[in-house]
Amino acid sequence: MATSDKNKNEQTLSVESRLKSLYELQPILSQIDRLRTVRGELPLEVSDLEDSIEGLNTRIANFRQEIEDLRKKTLVEKEKINESQSKIATYKTQLDNVRNNREFDLLSKEIEFQTLEIELSEKHINEYQRVIDNKTADIAATEENLSDQQHILAEKKNELEEIVSETKQDEERLREQAKALEPKVDPRTLTAFKRIRKNTRNGLGIVYIQRNACGGCFNRIPPQKQMEIKMHKKIIVCEYCGRIMIDPELAGVQ
Repeated sequence: MATSDKNKNEQTLSVESRLKSLYELQPILSQIDRLRTVRGELPLEVSDLEDSIEGLNTRIANFRQEIEDLRKKTLVEKEKINESQSKIATYKTQLDNVRNNREFDLLSKEIEFQTLEIELSEKHINEYQRVIDNKTADIAATEENLSDQQHILAEKKNELEEIVSETKQDEERLREQAKALEPKVDPRTLTAFKRIRKNTRNGLGIVYIQRNACGGCFNRIPPQKQMEIKMHKKIIVCEYCGRIMIDPELAGVQ
């Protein structure tokens, strides 16, 4: 049913009327493009800053989690030290009651082993603390960067809001004009026109013939092709740039 309505719409609208409506639509869309150009790269800059700030917040959260994990490891090492110290105290007490050299040597080796365990745990604790200090410094630097980014973002947002508020009314008016014209072009042609506009540097999807050449890319149009364009029997596009072409008379150009 939808396909039938589309075909019926295409048959109802003559090629000439569709071309004329497209040519009227083009300057409206070009004005909207110009309003967007006034905003420049601001919307993109705001989006990039928001992404950057999100990344910085994530980095800070990761640093803090790493510090928390290191502190937990530090507590584990401290607990190991306490256990080793307790064992050493026990072994030293037992040394006072040894009955032979063998027991003395065994207890001495245990004391030596637990002393080495304490030294290893202390080494780990110092390493963890050094990493914690580095991570803390990283957080401070990242937070400073974050503060700068947030300040810039606030300025960019204010600037963008001012420009949008200045151009919003004009853009809404132009969009209403465009919306009123679009039903005068069949959906298939309108979709093709919008696609052509996206692929052109200046956003022109329809142009008239100028001095026997395409008004978009200025490549020469053969006389036979020009005649076909003037007859308004079908939509014709430039074989070089792909823009839709109309004759100057239909465009209202002398």
